Amino acid sequence: MNNKIKWLREKLKGLNLQGMIVSNPTNIKYLTGIEAEGTLLITLRENIFITDSRYIESVNTILTIDDEILVNDKKHLSKDDYASFFMFCENVGFEEKYVTYYDYMNYMHMYRVNLMETEGIIESQRIVKDDREIENIKKACEITDKCFEYLKTFIKRGMTEKEIAFEIERFMKINGADGVSFEPIVASGHNSSMPHAVPTTRKIKEGDIILLDFGCRYKGYCSDITRTIFVNYVEDEYREVYDLVLKNNEMTLNDIKEGANIKVLTRNINDDLKLHGYVAMHAPGHGVGLDIHEQPIFTTNYDNMLKANMVVAIEPRNICSRKVWS
Repeated sequence: MNNKIKWLREKLKGLNLQGMIVSNPTNIKYLTGIEAEGTLLITLRENIFITDSRYIESVNTILTIDDEILVNDKKHLSKDDYASFFMFCENVGFEEKYVTYYDYMNYMHMYRVNLMETEGIIESQRIVKDDREIENIKKACEITDKCFEYLKTFIKRGMTEKEIAFEIERFMKINGADGVSFEPIVASGHNSSMPHAVPTTRKIKEGDIILLDFGCRYKGYCSDITRTIFVNYVEDEYREVYDLVLKNNEMTLNDIKEGANIKVLTRNINDDLKLHGYVAMHAPGHGVGLDIHEQPIFTTNYDNMLKANMVVAIEPRNICSRKVWS
């Protein structure tokens, strides 16, 4: 049987659960490799993926006998079929952080079992990556780094933010990416003060700051980089904060190691910014994997240690700071 599903079955036993309804598509991808609309049922007797006729063929090309997953077309399932899936289960887990109240009531009606919250057990397992996942993330990062090197020669005065964002997506796709991991952020001039700015028709000008934040997906896994560039020269008023942010970025990268406390790393950044009269606008980092933002999130509320094979992004744009004026 699929090793990740074996792990999940053992985890469910420890929680006194006899089955689980997996509806988050990212978690389905993690457990099975399937990238199609549907629901994965882990039951006492078998594992079942419920989808529709649009995806049956593609799903069957992904699964092998060793996966031990039955594929069902939901159009051919009756009410009795749904009720029978968890026939011998007393308690069945569901992803309370993902499903809506409407979904929950449908589950109650269809499966007729006692539903219990699973508290993100799959997401917690996804924090630590295996070798295959790390290789896919590395490849996504290579494509993204290559894109940044290209952008340094591509960007010219008079181009719009939207033109540059379009070129980012085009470049990464023709260089092996499945697609972007999020909509590229290209923010110039006064727009660069907004960490999550949306590209506009503003044209690049002499002396502009340009904030670039982008990434791609490779075999489902994400990359995420942020870079700040200046057009021909750096205004003195920007150099102070740029150097401060760069110092904290390099300091944090140097401190990233197994056993480092995430709360302490975050507090060190916040304290240094405050010491120099600035305040952090955003968390300085986060995990990256099948989702662009995963645990661990770098905040002073996350009192946990970094572990081997965690993948995290430490982002200069997220510790971009705003001067505190008295």
